[in-house]
Amino acid sequence: MNTNPSQNNRVLSGMRPTGKLHLGHLHGVLHNWLELQHTHECFFFVADWHALTTEYDNTQIISKSVTEMVVDWLSAGVSPSAATLFIQSHVPEHAELHLLLSMITPLGWLERVPTYKDQQEKLKGKDLATYGFLGYPLLQSADILAYKAGNVPVGEDQVAHVELTREVARRFNYIYGKESDFEEKAKLAISKMGKKNAKLYREHRKRFQEKGDPEALEVAQALLESQQNISIGDKERLFGYLEGEGKIILPEPQALLTKASKMPGLDGQKMSKSYNNTISLREEAELVEKKIRTMPTDPARVKRTDPGNPEKCPVWQFHEIYSSEDTRSWVKEGCTTAGIGCIECKQPVIDAVELELQPIRERAIEYLEDEATVQSIIKEGCEEARDVARDTLDDVREAIGLS
Repeated sequence: MNTNPSQNNRVLSGMRPTGKLHLGHLHGVLHNWLELQHTHECFFFVADWHALTTEYDNTQIISKSVTEMVVDWLSAGVSPSAATLFIQSHVPEHAELHLLLSMITPLGWLERVPTYKDQQEKLKGKDLATYGFLGYPLLQSADILAYKAGNVPVGEDQVAHVELTREVARRFNYIYGKESDFEEKAKLAISKMGKKNAKLYREHRKRFQEKGDPEALEVAQALLESQQNISIGDKERLFGYLEGEGKIILPEPQALLTKASKMPGLDGQKMSKSYNNTISLREEAELVEKKIRTMPTDPARVKRTDPGNPEKCPVWQFHEIYSSEDTRSWVKEGCTTAGIGCIECKQPVIDAVELELQPIRERAIEYLEDEATVQSIIKEGCEEARDVARDTLDDVREAIGLS
């Protein structure tokens, strides 16, 4: 198990800065962030080092996109008062932890990550025979573990990366969490809890270890979490002692599965810059309208009088996201009977997309005109992130013996 309940409310998530954010990012990631920032302690970061793993020969787009990405986040509603926003490369502790974790991570663990071969196949035109590309899942692990994040929002294709992080944390704790006098220190820490709480802790630990009672484990963990008179180091020892293990230095995170984005591209494929089928978050209204009006429709509707099938039309996928049930009924009836033309069908989508993008565009203009505020938000976020990451690195160095 190897988890520490005190970290379970912390969320870590990032995005690579490789160009303008579009509706796919809004519906696939940002909407989820907007909810999480009010229920969890959130750290959202610009993953510029990760971008280098595939764009190492095109760094101009990375440097240009870093601040632009933060502006898009802020414009979409991510709040610096509710979440910590920072840039990965401004927190060097990520790199140090990545280096230290690389010393104990078997090569085979990295080679078996499913996305390693998948991405090499998809990006055949790039030379990805680099350590940076092979090791980027471990850099992700360092990103997560630097903040002892309990939850990592990911799609199904990234679950393997979180599982790798769990394995790395487990291996690190196994190697470095075994203090020679661990049991003596754990028993001393129990005595600091007071007679009543110490007795409860021992009883629940015994029930869990002898009978495997998960409720006993949860009660004991909650009891530990409420203790004010023992140090963080003692808490970590007692969390590990509960489960018959060593001191938990790096808690194992959980994958927080997010719904797959249903946002299609203008051609019906997944919305992606590589397919050139996107609508960016700051797209001008005239260009949004032009892009949607020129979207392909059901090939069977050659003439206005030809009936069509919404299921075969990319525009229908937009209606499923943006339109009310009444509008969708109107589209189905009008399309299948040739009662409406494709231009009429597209107008409600144009209106709905514009309604969604207009406030984002307006807020973006405000931030772009006040660059000092944006830079201040980034600076403060990086400082906050470094404070947390430094504490983790102190624990890691001490455990390894590098303090």
